[in-house]
Amino acid sequence: MERIAKEYCYKDPPWRILDRTEEKTMSVTVEDRVGGLTEGSTGRLARFVLETDWGMIPETVRHTGVRCLVNIVGNALGGVQDLAIQRLISTLRPVSGPPQVAIIGRREFFDPPSAAFINAASSNVLDFDDTHFPSVIHPSAPVYAPLFALLQHDAVSGQKFLTSFILGMEIACRLGCAVSPQHYHRGAHITATCGVVGAAIACGKMRELNMERLVWAMGISATCAGGLVENLGSTAKSVGVGGAARDGLMAALFAEAGIDSSPIAIEGPRGFLAVGADKPDPAMLTRDLGEDWEIERNALKAYPSGVVLGPVIDAALELAGKVDLAQVAKIVVTGNPLLLERADRAQVETGREAKLSIQHSVASALLGRAIGIGDYTDEAVARLDVRRLRSKVSARPSADFALDAARLDVEMLDGTTVSATVDHARGSLTRPISDDELSEKFLSLARWGSSQVKNDRLLHTLWSVDKLADMRAITRLCTAA
Repeated sequence: MERIAKEYCYKDPPWRILDRTEEKTMSVTVEDRVGGLTEGSTGRLARFVLETDWGMIPETVRHTGVRCLVNIVGNALGGVQDLAIQRLISTLRPVSGPPQVAIIGRREFFDPPSAAFINAASSNVLDFDDTHFPSVIHPSAPVYAPLFALLQHDAVSGQKFLTSFILGMEIACRLGCAVSPQHYHRGAHITATCGVVGAAIACGKMRELNMERLVWAMGISATCAGGLVENLGSTAKSVGVGGAARDGLMAALFAEAGIDSSPIAIEGPRGFLAVGADKPDPAMLTRDLGEDWEIERNALKAYPSGVVLGPVIDAALELAGKVDLAQVAKIVVTGNPLLLERADRAQVETGREAKLSIQHSVASALLGRAIGIGDYTDEAVARLDVRRLRSKVSARPSADFALDAARLDVEMLDGTTVSATVDHARGSLTRPISDDELSEKFLSLARWGSSQVKNDRLLHTLWSVDKLADMRAITRLCTAA
């Protein structure tokens, strides 16, 4: 039985084009079409998402989901006034559809895909979001933003929202693990490429798609996957994250409307895994599914910079105030090879580049004895004292250091050396920031970019999101007065 499209009317959101009652009359199932699909990775993931409800999610995983939501909304509030986001908003405004969805921290409303794009990009632009350490994905931004775009017209409970949010991040992280580390080394920005699939799954769950359409949503989103590591340190990086949120939303809506895809778009011989890595690990997609949760390996950053810089900043802060900076001859940073691959940038000209600079982060931490958003602005990069000190910083790789570890050796003009070693950075899995620290981070971000939002009330509501009957209470609070 084919679905019949109804005439689109601006008073209705785009996902109401089709009559939901027709969905219930569909008799074709995935098994009918492709036989044993449910034994494949794509089908098993879709069935897991379809069958998992709030009561099946462990309490620790639920709390992790709430923490991730508090963190990412705070990032959106902090990033929305960034010049890059303002330029994106100005560009999208004249080409967007009817305004329906709020932009977090602002007064404007945009069409759902554009709002998903902007909210995801603003959540990522400060590099203060979250990191799934095994895959180095920042999963929250591309997954929560399209879910917010679906909240404006229908009452969705906090538990339903969190279930969709958690499952979307879980699938994105598992997909990232299945193609790591080759995917990233090839130059694919894994947050965008895997995040789009997580976004589609999350939206499909919230839209209550059946298994067939969840499979289609995954296939459609996988064909939209894109993003380049080469663009890290530029605004294009956040454009990729915004695109993942927008395309994930549209993939779910397309699938709901009956747009199909290959049933094995993820694990097929020319599917996402094969294209994304030389030696992918398909078993990682479904190993201990529902028992071992990858989302619990997602950590919240303590500093607004690339995650590889966390231990470097910790080491510099440990030595700040203990050495006479006027007597420093040279500073040597030793860390994980990925630290140098991503962040060995001695010559930086902008604050955005500096977020991925060992040299700038060390100099700023030593001089300021603290690190915040203001240390990664164009003005901070241009400071003469910062430029002089970062010229003395060099770095060397060592496979003996984990991603969250580093050592800082400061050699003085008199030949003595002062050192600091960090085994696990603040904001890592071993040293996570506490709920209280997360609340302070949220309020600090909100003060930076969205002072007109009722931030204290919003924070309180976010911490109790699982008690909400209607998530629109949060989206209203996110809008500037």
